[in-house]
Amino acid sequence: MLEIIAMTVEDAKRIEAGGGQRIELVSALSEGGLTPSYGLIKKVCESVTIPVNVIIRPHSKGFVYPPEEIEVIAQDILMAKKLGANGVVIGVLNPDNTIDFKALEQLLELCGGLDVTFHRAIDELADIPTATAQLAAYPQITNILTSGGLAQPIEKNTAVLRAAHRQKGDINILLGGGLNLENVAKIKEESGATDFHFGSAVRTDGEIDVEKIKKIRGIIG
Repeated sequence: MLEIIAMTVEDAKRIEAGGGQRIELVSALSEGGLTPSYGLIKKVCESVTIPVNVIIRPHSKGFVYPPEEIEVIAQDILMAKKLGANGVVIGVLNPDNTIDFKALEQLLELCGGLDVTFHRAIDELADIPTATAQLAAYPQITNILTSGGLAQPIEKNTAVLRAAHRQKGDINILLGGGLNLENVAKIKEESGATDFHFGSAVRTDGEIDVEKIKKIRGIIG
C-alpha cells in the first residue's frame, strides 16, 4: 500500500495519476496535518477513485484533548463519513503520553464503516510495540502510522518497527515520517514493511511530483 498526503483537489488527482493507492487528506501540512474543510473533503472524494482517508485533528498543539475538543473531533468524523471518506486518521493521548483509551473508544463508536488509522501520536509513546498490541485489540482500527519514535530518524528505528510488526494482529503498520526515495528500499528490507506513507518527499517545489510517485511504486512494488 502506498498512501500519499494531499492538500488540494489537484494533489489528489496527481497522486492517483502517479499510482498512489490511497490518499490522506489534510490541511496545513507544515503543522503536521489538520482537519481539512468539508468542501475540500467532498470535492476530493468526488474527484478520484482511490480511497480518501481524512485526518481529524483540530489543532497542532498536541494530541491531548479536553472533552470539548473530543466533541469537535466526533462531529468532524461524522461529517467526513457523510461526505464520502473511506476512513479517518485520529490519535488521542493522555498528559502522561499514554493512549487515551476512554476518548478513543468514544470516537471509534462513530467510525462504523470507516477505515481508522491511529496516527503518529503513537510516536510520542515510550513503548511503541506495546501500544501497537493495545491498539490491535480494537477491530475498528485498520492502520497505525508510525516512524518508530521521535528520538531518531526512521531509518534507525527498524528494530522497533519489526517489534511493532510482531504485535500488530490484523492492523496494518503504515510507515511514515522521514521516508524518501533514498531510504525507502533499505527501510522496506530491514523492517519487513509493506505499507508506506509519503508527504513532502513526493513533492517538487511544493507540488505533487507524479514521476516521484511512480519511482516509489517501482521500489515498493
